[in-house]
Amino acid sequence: MESEKIISKKMIWPWVIVGLGAIFYCYEYLLRISPSVMTEELMSFYHLTGTEFGNLSGSFYYYSYVVMQILVGLLMDRFGPRRLLTVACLLCALGAYLFACSNSLFIAMIGRFLIGFGSAFAFVGAAKLATIWLPPERFALVSGIIFCLGMSGAMFGDIVMDMTVTAVGWQWTIFGAAAVGVFLTAIIWMIVRDVNPYHKDHYSHHTPTLRNVLSGLKQALKNPQIWLCGIVGCFFYLFLSAFGELWGPAYLEQARGISNLNSASANSMIFLGCAIGAPTWGWFSDLIQRRRLPIMLGAMTSLVVISILLYVSVISLSMIYGLLFLFGFLASSQILVFAIGRELTSIKISGTTIGLLNMLIMMGGIIFPQLIGKLLDIFWNGQMVHGARVYSEHAYRVALSVIPVCILLGIGMTFFMRETFCKLYLEE
Repeated sequence: MESEKIISKKMIWPWVIVGLGAIFYCYEYLLRISPSVMTEELMSFYHLTGTEFGNLSGSFYYYSYVVMQILVGLLMDRFGPRRLLTVACLLCALGAYLFACSNSLFIAMIGRFLIGFGSAFAFVGAAKLATIWLPPERFALVSGIIFCLGMSGAMFGDIVMDMTVTAVGWQWTIFGAAAVGVFLTAIIWMIVRDVNPYHKDHYSHHTPTLRNVLSGLKQALKNPQIWLCGIVGCFFYLFLSAFGELWGPAYLEQARGISNLNSASANSMIFLGCAIGAPTWGWFSDLIQRRRLPIMLGAMTSLVVISILLYVSVISLSMIYGLLFLFGFLASSQILVFAIGRELTSIKISGTTIGLLNMLIMMGGIIFPQLIGKLLDIFWNGQMVHGARVYSEHAYRVALSVIPVCILLGIGMTFFMRETFCKLYLEE
């Protein structure tokens, strides 16, 4: 009987711990995309242009998020995920509170900066927990599942937060999200552990020295394949960082003439597609023992879908829902760049490698929201509603063309990526 309990705990407990890391990723993603469902409210409240809104909502989040990525990887490899994820979740809650409690744009920017700082630990921390607690040959599938939960947070943010904003206003909505963060902080501290007692020879029992971790960083930085994977991932991730997380709902509402509620629920189809697509691509990749081919298939087909969404003038609402779902499903194949990075480097620097990849991928969140906002301002025809700028279909079409152009560039670069055939890095 006792042995059955041990076996049951051995099977369930790793998933509980990794699941908590994934739930934190889900929570930070909710905070990340929250401005997309309150675009007009924020632009009117702070009297923002499109460029300024992209800076507040996207870039200020990504400034701290991106800068922290390599350091996060180093810290994860050196100190383990438990303490870092606890502090990170608390910082997200504090950032949300500051974002909501002040009428000052400067304080709101600090709040978004803190949310980005704390969020920087989420995906890397969840992935690091997966390398400690779960079988390494299932990393592609597990990373897809983690990504799936993040998309679930985004779906919740798009639909439920939109209704909450309508009911109680954007500030009280964010206050509620901050309270959830405090509760999640306590749960992470009580349950998450850095050491896996069920694998006695596992690396998690041997904390690397700072010298070893810095050596690992040097090794990752010198690997051109890691840089190539990161840049390709950055171009393909624009479907979220530039469209789904920020400009998507406004585009659907202003350019396509969809109501506020329908635009939020339609945009959530991207995240639903991702939630289903990421683990599916991970499973498919493991099945065929290939990484590069699924990435290319997903990118090429997503390019067709986004082109239809942007350049076909007359599309029914039901078709828009379907196309956005397909866009998320197909483009989520980019999650496999993390599996390639994991398979190109030692488990001893897995956190550092994932952090470096995440930094390169999220660089798009700094550059492209502002670029799209700038293009929207250039092609703005002067229309205002309730103190907020309204952009034409032509302006959105020109500005959002950045996305298919980058996907096309990424497809070309994919041909130069190394195929790992799902083989793990062999320790020297």
